[in-house]
Amino acid sequence: MANPIHPKLEIPTQIAELIISSAAVIAKNSTKAAFRLGSGKASGGRTLRPGKETPLWNALRAELKTELKGYGKQVNLARLLGVPRQSIHAFITRGDRMPDAERTLQLIAWLAAVRSGSHPA
Repeated sequence: MANPIHPKLEIPTQIAELIISSAAVIAKNSTKAAFRLGSGKASGGRTLRPGKETPLWNALRAELKTELKGYGKQVNLARLLGVPRQSIHAFITRGDRMPDAERTLQLIAWLAAVRSGSHPA
């Protein structure tokens, strides 16, 4: 018998499930670990750029791409996050930029809300 989840915990539970499923996709599709320990190059505290060194961001970006196919979806998300539409395009479509930590968490929460059927506006 499954335990029912309190309504206030549904979205955090979905966020956790999304993170777990993204990690599983990364582990399945990548032979490299998400954390590159001892890669030989010291980052020196530099900001990460999107690419092969950011597999978790790449997995989240792929999940977001599927939900943002459709007219006006990127602009609605941009309004919700308080950024220009071009930033969403750079984050998701082009993939040459990454959002800050707060906006990344907002993207995860948005994705969980959309997948649960409630479309934040």
